[in-house]
Amino acid sequence: MNATVVLDMLPSLTLCMLMVGMLSYLGIHVIKREIIFVDLALAQIAALGALIALCLGIPLHTHASYWFSMALTAVAALLFTLSRSRDGRVPQEAVIGLVYAIAAAVAMILIDKAPHGAQHIKDILTGSILWVEWGTVALVAAVYALVALFHFVFRGPILQISQDAEAARRSGLRVGLWDFLFYLSFGFVITVSVGSAGVLLVFVFLVAPAAMAVLLTDRLLYQLLFGWVLGVTATIGGLAVSYTADLSAGPLIITAYGVALLIVAAITYNLRSPNRVRSLTRTVSVALAFGGSCALLYIGGRSIGRAYAADGGHHLHETAPTEQAEHSPPSPSEEGETDAPDLMSAQAEERQALRDVFAQETDPLARADVISRAIDVDVRFGAALALEFLALDPPPFFAQSVTDQLNSVLPEPCDFDVAQPFASSQNQAAAASVRSALDLPAMQPE
Repeated sequence: MNATVVLDMLPSLTLCMLMVGMLSYLGIHVIKREIIFVDLALAQIAALGALIALCLGIPLHTHASYWFSMALTAVAALLFTLSRSRDGRVPQEAVIGLVYAIAAAVAMILIDKAPHGAQHIKDILTGSILWVEWGTVALVAAVYALVALFHFVFRGPILQISQDAEAARRSGLRVGLWDFLFYLSFGFVITVSVGSAGVLLVFVFLVAPAAMAVLLTDRLLYQLLFGWVLGVTATIGGLAVSYTADLSAGPLIITAYGVALLIVAAITYNLRSPNRVRSLTRTVSVALAFGGSCALLYIGGRSIGRAYAADGGHHLHETAPTEQAEHSPPSPSEEGETDAPDLMSAQAEERQALRDVFAQETDPLARADVISRAIDVDVRFGAALALEFLALDPPPFFAQSVTDQLNSVLPEPCDFDVAQPFASSQNQAAAASVRSALDLPAMQPE
């Protein structure tokens, strides 16, 4: 990983560190209050607010979109405050779960009407944290600083309610008011976080570091320190694997947190067990059973997959011989005469659709995905799009991803250096070699 790529990833790394620090603190309150899924609900509400704003003509990731989401989150904060029932007939988690489900359902309805709906679903769930800009980091830092100041000044009543709400109520605290302020500040943090990190990653940032810290210690200060250190370690590990394996950052960071949580749980279980030998034996047995189950599933799945492949991709034993005879495929000559024009027309339409999406998108991750699909449809068309993309001098991470895709379809890898601008002599020569190898026309300015 060269210095240019590290500098390019610095905004995303900085944002991750801010999120780990803020969300791990809020996560401790969430665990103490036993409202684990409030983050998912508020994150989904924030995403729904952004989608409603989009349908009203407000672009995503704008200040107006953020304010719209925050307003909807404030309504949810009021609802969660009123949902705390003293008689306990309807648990608050049930209300939180219903709010999440309803918000997700409405979002699915709206996403069908939004352009590039599939991409919006992906952004809502996993975000696009690798390409955040310093402006976004500054906005998140400002909101986090205000929320942190509020929680520091009023830490007494907020922490007292988190530890024992009934005792706080008996002492004269206005629990409903402080609950609303807690949820409102929580909602502001979630709103500015979801836009970059996505619903799933924000939930993991909130719960995983706090869960690991609570397993390790009972003191609040140590919980904050352990949560931050373990969260930073898991985040850096996930980002590093994401870069080296060229995979999505959000899912990799979530996976890293899952591994870290399993390791911490195993360590604390063995350290606190009165019989270390028995606990270690159980831990090893569970690990072997889990690994063996995964191996059996993999071997079984591969065997079934080979059976389907050997059958030509058809469902085994699901088509009767008479049906196969009635619907036998046309002869090669007939197929060529009838399907060739249709196939060419379909490919042309798909190329045009991909070209339109490429022109409309500004997100480098989305454009890299379009290029990958374009190469699958037509290598020459996809390579031409790739050169257009590289000519824009995108962030090195995405430039390297597209360059790797180009090299996979070229007779010989091109000598494109993502650390240099496209106008450099080396990259101009590399682009010329790609055009020559695939017989592409010279690039025309748009």
